Amino acid sequence: MRIRKDAAQKPKGSAMPQVTGVLETALHVDDIRRASAFYEDLFGFRKLDGDGDRFCAYSVADRQVLLLFKRGGTTRPIALPGGVVPPHGGSGSLHFAFSVPASDLDAWEERLASRGIAIESRVRWERGGRSIYFRDLDGHLLELVTPGCWAIY
Repeated sequence: MRIRKDAAQKPKGSAMPQVTGVLETALHVDDIRRASAFYEDLFGFRKLDGDGDRFCAYSVADRQVLLLFKRGGTTRPIALPGGVVPPHGGSGSLHFAFSVPASDLDAWEERLASRGIAIESRVRWERGGRSIYFRDLDGHLLELVTPGCWAIY
């Protein structure tokens, strides 16, 4: 994406508009029903919307949304009553992290083990945080991370 030089410059005296967070994270999966069952069972996420074949949306801690899209199912515009969602997609193994309390990390390890989900890596961060990494059924790399990984968390 190219941004024109004049468009990228903020007018003098104007305040920077805010971004208040990352609202959605999207994964593209081979089988929506299978991926939905994985995320519902492992994390207990509350389903917000979805058709069961092309997409499913989940609440993450009542602050963010995890979107699961059928791989190849979003390559055409989707007309909605309020407008059109442009085409998009994703491929390959993606990575994202869920924040967890430090006191819950051992319980998460036990939960993963009880479901036969292998932990691929464990990391102790310089600021004191810890992470565990594992894969979902589509090969996406998930991370559970405690406070102390980033200076902001």
